Amino acid sequence: MSQDTSDACPATSEGAPGATGCPVTRGTYDAPPAALGPDSLTWKYFGDWRGLLQGPWAGSMQNMHPQLGAAVEEHSIFFMERLPRLLRSLYPIGGVVFDGERAPMTGAEVRDYHIPIKGVDAQGRRYSALNPDVFYWAHSTFFMGTILTAEHFGGGLTEDEKRQLFDEHVTWYRMYGMSMRPVPASWEEFKVYWDHMCRNVLENNYATREVLDLSTMPKHPSLQWIPDFLWSAYLKVLGPFAVWITVGLYDQPVRDLMGYSWSKRDERLHRLFGRSVNLAFKLLPTRRRMHPRARAGWDRATGRIPVDAPLVHTPSRNLPPVGERDNGIHYLGAACPVQKTQSA
Repeated sequence: MSQDTSDACPATSEGAPGATGCPVTRGTYDAPPAALGPDSLTWKYFGDWRGLLQGPWAGSMQNMHPQLGAAVEEHSIFFMERLPRLLRSLYPIGGVVFDGERAPMTGAEVRDYHIPIKGVDAQGRRYSALNPDVFYWAHSTFFMGTILTAEHFGGGLTEDEKRQLFDEHVTWYRMYGMSMRPVPASWEEFKVYWDHMCRNVLENNYATREVLDLSTMPKHPSLQWIPDFLWSAYLKVLGPFAVWITVGLYDQPVRDLMGYSWSKRDERLHRLFGRSVNLAFKLLPTRRRMHPRARAGWDRATGRIPVDAPLVHTPSRNLPPVGERDNGIHYLGAACPVQKTQSA
């Protein structure tokens, strides 16, 4: 049975400021919303390098959604270029939080990459990346990923802090100009939503299993100097360890869905690993803990660089293959005309 796509963005001329493609439709904002700033908990917890530890968790959780998994399987080249895709995506995704007054434009940019992604999956179910339920599910994994990173690899969170992060994630989501219909009204309602998704909606599908299989992950372009046999040996160690970290972040219904066991010993070791990460992370200089897009946001907010300084974009080594750059679904760094406008 096809999921409802009635709130997906229709083709009209009403767009977000500076955006093309998918418009800001009924139920979204009439004017660009106020962006999050350095006084928010999201700025404190989102955008540091510890977030990479929950990367396979976020990717797999997103792909477990039937529509999103079908879209990745049929449209994405992620499995051909995992590391460049991951590393370049951090720039616009982080920009929706850290770009200040330009954050709504960055959100519209991210949203518009999803316009062509639609179709019918192998079971005859229609899917669209701009179905509000699908788009919000992806966003909810960024929000929960922030909470999990703070809980498992940071100093932990209180319930009041989780409520504040929930309220901030609503502000964050408004940057995309999407329908707010799927967004729960409170942190308590979100927990009910999340549990429902984990128990009743998510599925064990090809795209999810592939995210968790690192055995054939291609080398990043900057790592081509590593001999193939050493890379293969590295993946044999990294793969199971990354899956173990990921399984420790799953809710129990998701572990059951994917067929993973989790013992009390696993839980103790996972917590010990998380505490070790947090202690080691505190030894780094504050600015070096941050992704470049987040660091630039803090630098603008603290006066280190001008507030209208050009946005930081991914290095060219992370760009998609040349033959894939014209289909409109990829972030292209400073090479994209829209992004040049933002950076001006």
